This record gives sequence, C-alpha cells and structure tokens, in this order.
Amino acid sequence: MSALEPRDDVDAPPLAAEAPGVETGGVLGRTYRALSIGIVSVVFLIAFEATAVGTAMPVAARELHGIGLYAFAFSAYFTTSLFAMVLSGQWADRRGPLAPLATGISAFAAGLLLCGTAGSMWVFVAGRAVQGLGGGLVIVALYVVISRAYPKRLQPSILAAFAASWVIPSVVGPLAAGSVTEHLGWRWVFVGIPVLVVFPLALALPAIRRRASGPADPSAPVEPYDRRRILLALGISLGAALLQYAGQELNWFALLPAAVGVALLVPAVRGLLPPGTGRAARGLPSVVLLRGVAAGSFIAAESFVPLMLVTQRGLSPTMAGFSLAAGGGTWALGSYVQSRPRLEPYRERMMVGGMVLVAAAIAAAPSVLIDSVPVWTVAVAWAFGCFGMGVVIASTSVLLLKLSAPEEAGANSAALQISDGLSNVLLLAAGGAAFAALGGGAVGAVHEAAQAGAAGSHPAAFAAVFLPMAGVALLGAWVAARVRTKA
Repeated sequence: MSALEPRDDVDAPPLAAEAPGVETGGVLGRTYRALSIGIVSVVFLIAFEATAVGTAMPVAARELHGIGLYAFAFSAYFTTSLFAMVLSGQWADRRGPLAPLATGISAFAAGLLLCGTAGSMWVFVAGRAVQGLGGGLVIVALYVVISRAYPKRLQPSILAAFAASWVIPSVVGPLAAGSVTEHLGWRWVFVGIPVLVVFPLALALPAIRRRASGPADPSAPVEPYDRRRILLALGISLGAALLQYAGQELNWFALLPAAVGVALLVPAVRGLLPPGTGRAARGLPSVVLLRGVAAGSFIAAESFVPLMLVTQRGLSPTMAGFSLAAGGGTWALGSYVQSRPRLEPYRERMMVGGMVLVAAAIAAAPSVLIDSVPVWTVAVAWAFGCFGMGVVIASTSVLLLKLSAPEEAGANSAALQISDGLSNVLLLAAGGAAFAALGGGAVGAVHEAAQAGAAGSHPAAFAAVFLPMAGVALLGAWVAARVRTKA
C-alpha cells in the first residue's frame, strides 16, 4: 500500500448539496456512472503504478548503475508531491478541480515516460520527481471533485470505491510488473501505463466539466492564493530534497546543502503542522505525528524488500513483488476492523497494537538475509504489518476529524498529509544514506557476481535500513498511546 492511498481533502470547498426533487440513483446510476468509473479508474491506475514500481525498481536501478540512489528514486516522488498537494488544494478551490486534475495526470504520464526512457539513474530520479508533482495535484483534485459533484449521501460510497480500488492492484500489480519486467523489460512497466490513462480521462473530464468546473461560488470574488502557505510548502520540498542529496553524497561538502535543507525545513514544518507535534503533545499533535511515523517507517522499509529479495536471495522480480501481494488484502481488513462500532472504545489500544505489528514485521523482514530462513517469511510478516497499517492509518483519519473543529478540518487534514509525505521523504533519505554507507551501492555488482558463481553479499546494508525503521515504528506505539486528549 502506497503513501498515496486516498486521504482527507486539502482545502476542499463546501460539500455538494443534492438538488431537491432530482433522481440521481447511486454512484453507478445514470447521473454519475461516467464520472464514477472515470475517477475510480484514475485512482486504480495510480495504485497500480505505485505497487508495480517497487517490483521493477531493483532491475531498473541495477541496469542504470544507480543502486546507490535507490532510495532517492522513491523519495523524489514524495518530495515534489508535498508541494503539489498544497498547490492543488488552492488551485482547485479558486479555479475548480478540472485544471489541476488534467495538469496532474499529464505530469504523471510525462514522468512515467521520462523514467521509462532514462539513460541514467539521475534522469530516472527526475522522472520520479515529475510523477510526484502529478500525483500530488491529482489526489487532492479528485477529492475536490467528490465534494462538489456528489451529494452527501453518495460521498461515502465513492470514497469506499477509492479505498477498494487499491486492493486489486496490490495483488495484481507486483505480478504483472514482474512478468513484464522479466519478458519485455522494466522500461515497459513505465511507458505502458500512460496509454491506459486515455480511457479514464475520456470518461471523467467531460463529466467533471459539467458538474464541478469553475469556482465553487461563481458569484463570489476569487480569493488570492495563500502565498505564505505555498512558500512554506516549497520550503518543505526544497529542504527535504537538499537533505536527501546530502545523505546520498556522504562527504564533507554535503554539509552545506544539509545545513540549508534544515534551515528551510524547520520553519516550514513548524508553520504547517500543529503546535506540539514534534514533542508528541497529547491529542491532535500526536495523531499527526503518528501518521508520519507509521507511514514513513513502513514505506521506507517496504521500498527495500524487493531489492533485498532479488539481490540477496536470487528471486525473480515477479516472485519478489508477490511477497508483498497479500498486504493489500490485510491492509483493507485492518481498515475494516477499526471501523466496527463495537471496537470504538478500544481504538487507542488497537492503534498501539497496530504499531507493534508494524515494528515486528519490519524487524522480521531482514531475517531472510540468513539463507536458512525461508523467503516466504517476508510475505507472512508483511501481511501482518499491513494489517497493523490498515488499523493505524484509517484510525488517524478518524481521530483527526473527531479532534478538529469544522473550520479547522481543512488545515488539519493538510497537516496530516504533510506529516505523512515528509516522513516518507526523510526516512527514505536516512535509510538510503545508511544503505549507501554500508556498501549498498555495490549490491548490484555483488548480485551479478553471485550469478556468475562468485561469493559476496552486503547484508549489513539492508539491516541498516530495516532495523532502525523497526525502532521508529516501535516509537510509534508510544505515540499511539498519547492520542487521547487526557491520560
């Protein structure tokens, strides 16, 4: 499950009202059928791409001689999406969601093509950054579409369809991407997806133009963009990018960009996250912090699972991707379990237990570096970890709305997304730096030598990623115990 799993809207306009006396049917009724199929298909393709990339990435990084930049290829996406989410929210509020949605899908497709035709790892990373811009624009614009185009009674149904659209890609995506990578080459995983975007666009864009284009209130004056908020979002993206660069370079000259990155990041984070988030103050600050701790530790670890299985245990890309396939189903199961009314009094305990499961799964994954440990251990561990993530991620959204006044819901939802994306970037950067420092950049060469019959491995490079992330997830269990407003 990706960090781009649909979340609460950012700066959304007022919810759509259902016109009296108008027969609309359900989300697949005649009125909404084209729009529903179109936007759910967009989410489905984003989900498919997110799950497929992890399968193709080890082969792509090895062929481009860029395994040392492996984490950068993931974190570049989240870095640019941080800025794009804030921009998309303001753009959609003021001009309607059609323009940011169309621009975002175009940028997403352009990034995929850039990745698929890259001749070097840095060009590949640039393509991932362009994808992140597109993904950030799209995911927020889609929620604005829902708020404007669907009446209140249908919004839970279309949101449920968004969540369900991640389950099938979680199972099929790794298998399909692995098969394409093995038989056609990893580049086709990237260049093939833009073609599939044509169908949902042809359905969704005309319907969006009819039902959700333009400002929410055409008669009201258009408010200016909140430049301070945009600048803070830009500061977060630039600061995170500089810290990633410094972590990859690992030399004295990297101290300067690291210092500049911190100088940009700290005030931006303080301006966009609730006061007390950094010290896990009880209530809303702990909810926002927990979202970042959970998502960041899990995504940073998950990004290295296929690479570890391919290079250290000799699995094919298909089988390596399949090790994560069951997680989509157990994530959905965890989300379902936390939604049961009878379990509401135990939500905080469930969140603590969920983070313990996440920490245990991450800690168990590198056990396959020992040859006597069966590789299916990862699949089992990750299924339990995804169940814990399903409980925790859904619960943070529930608690955020519960602890937010109506006039604060938009800003607090934005803070939740920023915490999620920023933690992904920083923990991927930290994990990538540790991986590179302990010889991770030579993993591809070691894998080729092993295939030729030579010995050699870099298990410490992988352990340096997984074990600290397990510690971060365990810290999340402590943060989860502080989401109550009173002890």
